[in-house]
Amino acid sequence: MLRNLFLFAAATAAVPAFAQADPSVSLASDVMVERTTVGPDGRTQVSLEEPSTVVPGDKLVFVLRYRNNGRQPAADFVVTNPLPAAVAFQGSNDGSAQLSVDGGRSWGAIGDLMVTEGDGTRRAARMEDVTHVRWTFAQPIPAGEAGRLMFRGVVR
Repeated sequence: MLRNLFLFAAATAAVPAFAQADPSVSLASDVMVERTTVGPDGRTQVSLEEPSTVVPGDKLVFVLRYRNNGRQPAADFVVTNPLPAAVAFQGSNDGSAQLSVDGGRSWGAIGDLMVTEGDGTRRAARMEDVTHVRWTFAQPIPAGEAGRLMFRGVVR
């Protein structure tokens, strides 16, 4: 079990995000674990920490930072992030993300997606079925502009 936790921590520390279109836009990603503690005064405190060890039920925050390092606006920019199999999707920071429950073959809002079970029956997709998260920038990213995209997950 400890070996699996170590492998998970190592794998999520560098969760890849794939960018399409303009190569002048750089991406960096981080995964943080959300820890809740009770302070000496009895107040609950929430902090984000590097995930050295995670266990089922731990809440994770995935942060993808982008920056247009070019001299021109970056148009038609798309960021796609696969979820590790050990993570159940819990939502994105702004609700603009498109989701896939079939390995990135089709995209949409969770309420519009269907999952085919092993016996061939189909059911409405659930958050834990999400395999990929994608953001399509409707407007070009201005030269020099930076931003971040975030989504949450929980360790299965």
